Amino acid sequence: MSWFGVEIDGPLVAARATHFAASAIVAGVMIFRTAIFAPALRSTPRAMPIDRKLRIIVWLGLAAAIVSGLVWLVLEAASMSGLSVDEAITPETLSTVLTATQFGSVMQLRSICVVVLAASLVQERTALLRWLGLAAALGLVGAIAWTGHAGSTAGNAGILHLAADVLHLWAASAWSGGLLALVLLLAAPRQLSGAATLQTMVVRRFSTLGIIAVAVLIVSGAIQTWLLVGSIQAMAVTAYGRLLTVKIVVFTAMLLLAAINRIWLTPHLATAAAERATAMLRRTAAAELMLALVVFGLVGALGTLHPAAHFMI
Repeated sequence: MSWFGVEIDGPLVAARATHFAASAIVAGVMIFRTAIFAPALRSTPRAMPIDRKLRIIVWLGLAAAIVSGLVWLVLEAASMSGLSVDEAITPETLSTVLTATQFGSVMQLRSICVVVLAASLVQERTALLRWLGLAAALGLVGAIAWTGHAGSTAGNAGILHLAADVLHLWAASAWSGGLLALVLLLAAPRQLSGAATLQTMVVRRFSTLGIIAVAVLIVSGAIQTWLLVGSIQAMAVTAYGRLLTVKIVVFTAMLLLAAINRIWLTPHLATAAAERATAMLRRTAAAELMLALVVFGLVGALGTLHPAAHFMI
C-alpha cells in the first residue's frame, strides 16, 4: 500500500491510527470536561445532559481504544515473531510480547490506566475521582511515547525525545478531543435555558486552551523533527520526510481554521449575529476535527517507518 509515494503496512497503520485517535479523544474529552466544562457547570447546572453525552463519548472512545489496541498487539506479535497473524494469535506468542518486550510492558501499564479510568467513570461522584480519571486518561495517551521512535532513542537525547513526545501527545489530545466536545456543545439549541451563555463561556475557555496546545505542538514537534529528520534535505529525499511534510501541511490547515475561529467567529458570539456565528463555528470546528483524524492517520504511518535521520548519516 502506498501513500504519497511511501510504502506502508496498511493493517498496522490502520490499527495504530485508530488507537491513537481513540486514546487522544478519550484524554481530550476528559481534559475538556475537567478544565473547561466543569467550571461552566457551576453557573449553568442545566447543562448536565451535555456532560452525560461527553461521558458517553469517553466510554465509546475507551472501547475503540481497547479493540484497536488488541489488534495492534496481535499485528506487532506477528511482526516480531515473523509469523502470520493467524499463527501469532497464541497464548505463548502474545505472552512473550507482553512480558519480554518494551512494547508489551507499556501496553500492560496502559491497561492499568484503562481500568482506573473506567472505574473512575463508573463511580464519578467527587472531584477527586474526576481528577483521577483525567490522570489515568493522560497516562493512557502519554505512555504511547514509549512504543514509538522516542522510546528507542538512547541517552540524553532519548529523555528529551520522550518529554517532547509526551507533551506532543497531550497537546494533540487536548485539541482534537476538545474539538469533538465543542462540536457537541455547539449543536445544542441556543434557545435552551442558559445554552447561549454556556456556549460563549466554553468557546472562550477552549480558545485559550487551544492557543496553549498549539504552542506546545509547535515546540515539541520542532524538537521531534530535529531528532528524527535532522535536515531539510532529509525532509525532501526520504519517505519519512515526505510523509512528515504532508502532516505539517495538514496541521497548517488546522491552524488556519483555528485562527478563523479565534479572530473572526468567537467575538461574534456575544453579538446579534451569535446564532449564525455559532453555526459557522460548529462547521469549522468539525472541519478541524476531520483534519485532526487525517493527522492521526499520518502519525500511524510515520511510526512504522525508519526516521529520516537514519538514512542521512
